[in-house]
Amino acid sequence: MSRFVCKLLRSVNQTNSACRYFSLSSIRNAESGSQDGAPPRTVLVEKDSHITLIGLNREQQRNSIDDNTAEQLTQAISQFEEDDSSPVGVLYGIGGSFSAGFDLEELEAEAQRGSLNFLLRHEGSIGPTRRHLRKPIVCGISGFCVAGGVELALMCDLRVMEDTAVMGFFNRRLGVPLSDGGTVRLAAAVGYSNALDIIETGRRVYAGEARRMGLVNRVVATGTALGQAVNLAFSIAKFPMASLMHDRNALLENANAYNKDGFHVASYNEIINVTSDMITDMQEGVKRFKNSEVKGPKTDSWHIKEKTIPEWEKAEIEIEKQKT
Repeated sequence: MSRFVCKLLRSVNQTNSACRYFSLSSIRNAESGSQDGAPPRTVLVEKDSHITLIGLNREQQRNSIDDNTAEQLTQAISQFEEDDSSPVGVLYGIGGSFSAGFDLEELEAEAQRGSLNFLLRHEGSIGPTRRHLRKPIVCGISGFCVAGGVELALMCDLRVMEDTAVMGFFNRRLGVPLSDGGTVRLAAAVGYSNALDIIETGRRVYAGEARRMGLVNRVVATGTALGQAVNLAFSIAKFPMASLMHDRNALLENANAYNKDGFHVASYNEIINVTSDMITDMQEGVKRFKNSEVKGPKTDSWHIKEKTIPEWEKAEIEIEKQKT
């Protein structure tokens, strides 16, 4: 059936990327279920020629990362790094969103126990985020890429974002600190001032602004992030990889924020000073979030409060818009 649909799509001049990944949905249901009591497969790994695709597969939870998913993601990326036949990978979210960060149910349980265990995992609380990846990974961002999801995206070399996607550290409202390299990588990507703005306000960052400040590298049409990320991965993989990896690694070693020793020290500084007061904030924040009676998507509350503008000023703004 999927081959037929691919032929049909080609016949009406649809993009190759849409066709290439149409058939993946036909095998996801069979792969995602647990077998013989094993944990569900929440990270799917596939190959397109020599490009490795790593998909977060917790659609109902907006691909939030629980313990099981963090372990599977770490294993999937490690296997990709050891695969000599695959020079470049792609990380994406299945079902319309990239990732909502750390799983709220597990976060609540950790907060109620007063535990810091999820922050203290060696490689990172949501995957291998406290080290440099040994190979390039391109991130395809759709829907919500928030909280720890932003840190996952920053872990990747390049980011392709759909024009309707949203990024931001929504964990600010819950009192949850960054713990997966976000304070280190974000400033390196967008600069100190922009990083403070995004981290302190917890606001939404839309695609246009994300591209302008360097948070993402490409902005693409809705529904095309995966295909465009894979196209970008193929465009990188076509080059002689020895010199490309030399230059990539030299950049990681020499950039101020990515000095090897400095990066590891800085990433652990995120968690070494976590206090009991933060745990209390997390307990109260999660409870407040879950008990909120606000109708509609709860993430609407992260909008910056709009300034009241007098009618005469609105008219002037409309005139200026028409001029441009």
